[in-house]
Amino acid sequence: MKGLGIAHGAATIVNAIATGKGAAFGLDLFIQSTVELINEPRIYRGKIIGAPRESTTLIELCAKKTLEHFKAEKDYGAAIKTQGNIPIARGLKSSSVAANATVLATAAALGEKLSHMEAINIGVDAAIGAGVTITGAFDDACASYFGGGVITDNNKRKILKRVKMDPTLSIKIYIPRKKVYTASVDVGKIRLVAPQVELAFKAALKGDIFNALTLNGLVYSAIFGYDPTITIEALDVGAEAAGISGTGPAHVAIFDPVLIGPSENCLIRRLWRERPGYTMWAGINNKIARGIRLEK
Repeated sequence: MKGLGIAHGAATIVNAIATGKGAAFGLDLFIQSTVELINEPRIYRGKIIGAPRESTTLIELCAKKTLEHFKAEKDYGAAIKTQGNIPIARGLKSSSVAANATVLATAAALGEKLSHMEAINIGVDAAIGAGVTITGAFDDACASYFGGGVITDNNKRKILKRVKMDPTLSIKIYIPRKKVYTASVDVGKIRLVAPQVELAFKAALKGDIFNALTLNGLVYSAIFGYDPTITIEALDVGAEAAGISGTGPAHVAIFDPVLIGPSENCLIRRLWRERPGYTMWAGINNKIARGIRLEK
């Protein structure tokens, strides 16, 4: 029995580490997970295509917790493979996306259905168990799962507001070479800026997504020691909003494509490609994650 799960990427509007409340929006990047149930109960073998050195603990826990949810862990183990186009450990929610995709793939392989919130919460629990998140990343998981914009209370695992994002917007992403794993950051230091992050969160709740993203990005850049001119360069050439995503090091800039012209000629591409690392374009995702049964 085999199942396929597909979930999309996301980027930060407000990072939840400082206050426990966050916001994120969907990107049309993706990870797909294929889960094959095996007749070896409680045996889980994970593989990340293209990233053999990355830990597979998260995807293995997702399969395990999904089987436990359906009381099938005594009958099956699972072989899990994930692949996609989201850079790992750059702040673009690869962990939340892989978790969503793997949970849905495991349920599909069983021929079972999960409610949306059941699927999200299994993945969040697995992320906490795997040690890849500080807050549980409920905001990231919801943005990946539902698409569009989401504003959440991560401590209560509650969606406070959902926002449909304009699908015509273009997202430019700058991806430095180094990786940053969320669990390694200094939470005590981050909480020093909680009042400023709260201002960004209140702006997001009022619908001022662009200013919320930019303010959040500048505040967290100061804490993490990122160069603020990365954001300023994007704003200077017409970005609606710009800032770091998650704990970085990726930076995102939101553009109206009518204003920037052909993506291959735009000024921000020329500016950011001079920095070490690389750049990529993404679009807005408003589609929901899904699971498909491949074999009986």
